[in-house]
Amino acid sequence: MIRNQQGSAAVQVVWILTGIVVMVVALLLLKDLKPRPPVAFATPYQAVLLTNGTAYFGKLYGYGTPRPVLKEVYYIVSQTNPETKQTNNVLVRRGKELHEPGDMHLNPNQILCVEDVGPNSKVAQLIAQQQGH
Repeated sequence: MIRNQQGSAAVQVVWILTGIVVMVVALLLLKDLKPRPPVAFATPYQAVLLTNGTAYFGKLYGYGTPRPVLKEVYYIVSQTNPETKQTNNVLVRRGKELHEPGDMHLNPNQILCVEDVGPNSKVAQLIAQQQGH
């Protein structure tokens, strides 16, 4: 009978240790699931490069969260003069397309990188010109 009690005690210890391991793993997983505050940027506009190779410029909100949004969206269009063959890059405000898009809700898994648009950069200057500043 003493052997049976020892075996029962060993099983209890194994279950207690298993329970502790499960709780520790659950706590570690929950720690990673806690919402994190969005990333704060040093400048008003950001350049967002997506995994499909497209780049957009705008005010990025909620980066680092499951639902980032790009507002006041711009992109660059290259235009080639057929006579001179010179290429000219033009910054275009998104929203004039046929479907008149507004904010761009991004899939965070499709964002390759985000960079601040320098306040003295050509992009910042072109945005200011389009806004009439």
